[in-house]
Amino acid sequence: MDTLFVVLVAAFFAAMGLVALAWPTRVLAFFGTPELTRDGRNEVRAVYGGFGLAIAGLLLTSFGLPEIRNGIITTVAVALLGMAGGRLIATLLDGPPGFYPWLFFGVEIVLASFLMVSL
Repeated sequence: MDTLFVVLVAAFFAAMGLVALAWPTRVLAFFGTPELTRDGRNEVRAVYGGFGLAIAGLLLTSFGLPEIRNGIITTVAVALLGMAGGRLIATLLDGPPGFYPWLFFGVEIVLASFLMVSL
């Protein structure tokens, strides 16, 4: 089960990364930003795309690195919790968000939980 949780989280990040690299406007359209400048597309491809694929690769690589596996998994779990925490802070500063920020908040909490359980 531990392996399955790590693979599921890696699959999520890989899918996010591939979608962001191929269709960056789709990523931010969830949040009411349907058009992006060249620099905006670059940013989405870097932060959602490249970062997502790097995290997926790191999680999958952790299976071959038992001496640092727990550190990798903990780091990714904390990153996910940081994302969720940022959404809560944004809610306090800006007011309640729409559907998709809450959905991704829940996804981040669930994925972080999967990783923590896998430890």
